Amino acid sequence: MDGTVTDRVSAEQPRKGKAKGSKGASGESTLKQKSPAEFFSENKNIAGFDNPGKSLYTTVRELVENALDSAESIADLPVIEVTIEEISKTKFNSMIGLIDRERVDAALYDDYESAKAREKRLAKEAKEQERQAKNMASGKKSKELAANKGAKGRGESSFFKVTCKDNGRGMPHDDIPNMLGRVLSGTKYGLKQTRGKFGLGAKMALIWAKMSTGLPIDILAATNGQSFISHCVLDIDIHKNIPHVHVHEKNDNPVKWHGAEIQVTIEGNWTTYRSKIISYMRQMAVITPYSEFLFSYIADTPDKNMTIRFARRTDVMPPAPVETKYHPSAVDLLLIKRLIAETSKQNLLQFLQHEFVCIGKSYAERLIDEMGSEFSPKMPVKSLTDQQIVRIHQLFRQARFDEPSGECLSPAGEYNLRLGIMKELHPDMVATYQGSPQVFEGHPFIVEAGVSLGGKDVKPGLNIFRFANRIPLLFEQGGDVVTRTAMKRINWNNYKIKENQDKIGVFVSIVSTKIPFKGTGKEYIGDDIDEISSAVKSAIQQCCNQLKFKIVRQQAARDKQERKRNLTKYIPDASRAIHEVLLAISDSRKRQRYGEEYDKIIDKVALHEITEGTLRQKLSQHVDQMDIEMALEYATQTGMAEAVRETIYLRTVDEKRSFEIEFHTPVCILRLFSEH
Repeated sequence: MDGTVTDRVSAEQPRKGKAKGSKGASGESTLKQKSPAEFFSENKNIAGFDNPGKSLYTTVRELVENALDSAESIADLPVIEVTIEEISKTKFNSMIGLIDRERVDAALYDDYESAKAREKRLAKEAKEQERQAKNMASGKKSKELAANKGAKGRGESSFFKVTCKDNGRGMPHDDIPNMLGRVLSGTKYGLKQTRGKFGLGAKMALIWAKMSTGLPIDILAATNGQSFISHCVLDIDIHKNIPHVHVHEKNDNPVKWHGAEIQVTIEGNWTTYRSKIISYMRQMAVITPYSEFLFSYIADTPDKNMTIRFARRTDVMPPAPVETKYHPSAVDLLLIKRLIAETSKQNLLQFLQHEFVCIGKSYAERLIDEMGSEFSPKMPVKSLTDQQIVRIHQLFRQARFDEPSGECLSPAGEYNLRLGIMKELHPDMVATYQGSPQVFEGHPFIVEAGVSLGGKDVKPGLNIFRFANRIPLLFEQGGDVVTRTAMKRINWNNYKIKENQDKIGVFVSIVSTKIPFKGTGKEYIGDDIDEISSAVKSAIQQCCNQLKFKIVRQQAARDKQERKRNLTKYIPDASRAIHEVLLAISDSRKRQRYGEEYDKIIDKVALHEITEGTLRQKLSQHVDQMDIEMALEYATQTGMAEAVRETIYLRTVDEKRSFEIEFHTPVCILRLFSEH
């Protein structure tokens, strides 16, 4: 799909670099056209390429999400390898055939330091060293003196080679250039739940590579069962929005590998966005526990290398989202005209029935009757005038329609969400909930939530994790509906949870055919849609109610156990008092008869067979036994045992063996296999 953006430029206020164009008779203005690639290259912040650091993060995100979509589309468990390799300036220059030159005019450079500035810096460092020496002599601790790194010039950029390899669908050989080298062309257009925000994917990474390094993108791809691997090296003609192919060849594929491997070299900043990239990978592992991720960072110096493996925890994948039809209340005039132009149906009745959801034959006939006498069920849909289309649109906005179902959506599922939270955070307690499908502006949506307490690498207070169509949202958290709901609309004390002291993890995932993002970067969901806001609040409250039940039961078990343990400190006094009473009874000449069993005990006391030590031992054994029983009850209720445990994951007996029925619950999946 090609397109242009047209600007009107005033001739009275000429801009630098204005393209030549045809002037009107008055000579007042010039029309200038831009391709989609040129528009996004000039407004790269819209797609998340605000600066080198954010561009590195966005490149990783786009490649990973494309890889997940590719593997899930063929129902293969995703295996994704991501590598970020740091490239020094010298190595980069060598790659492009540029010879390093010594500086001739040092004062020309941004990091130039004058003699006076250098003298001042050295004096300051000497003074700091002297102060540290005095502190060391007096035994005081002091911070180490930071090494002088000098001012980093604007030209001293960092370059990175980002590689993403997957086991997905791959790409047809002849389609690769257009799939990656033409902006606003792809396979994700249509009404369905998708991970993409703009439909740009790796294309924007290619544009950033062309802008920052000038190097092309390198692609290896093979479809399932294909005997060859496609190798393509290309970049993009920004002004024409067409691919510029350097290499496009076929190589042997002896192992029948399928998938794609994309490699792009860009300018970036690992230091400032390191935590964001790792957090993104970690949160992606939470929402897709059926995936396996291998993340590697190769630094310019080996001691800074890093490898993180996010292991697969389950082989249960959500069903792939399916494309659906538009709801009448969610269309505008332009969309109705497009549907009319693209439909294969002949008359108006068939058009209403088959191009929209929630319109059956009888309801379509009622709508046509309501439109007026100039409409009829058999009239050719292609013959509708602009006025008639406006009438249809007005009726769509005023009529009552059934709400669309959520069958076209693919949430992660309570089971996967719970597994992901447990796998990455290791919480002490977790609760999950999946709401029923709801609707806003004619679009169905589902809210899933999880709330955890405790865990590894979790800070005290609220730790909020947001997901939209199963991708993490890491930026602009303050204005998001999830953040505002968790912080302002949930009274955590009502659920026995201490908001500022407990380690609370709040996970909310929203899936829909249309995510109502706010802002140009599409990094958060606004708090102005009542349907979504109330659904998020309800889902979090459902999780909190589950946790409250567990906390109350846990506290009751703990209190009961504590009461039993407190008996231990009274054992010496109790055993002494009991023994003295029994001894006094045994010494009495006229002792009363209490029964045969009690008489035997008193006789043993008189014969010193039962002593104070004996009573103390029996009471201690009884309390110990009660303590063991209460500890087991406590461990059962909380899911935590005191003894060392070994984690065991049950896997399918035969991964290739098909099962007949699958039962889903929040905590487990039951599969029934048949014997053939």
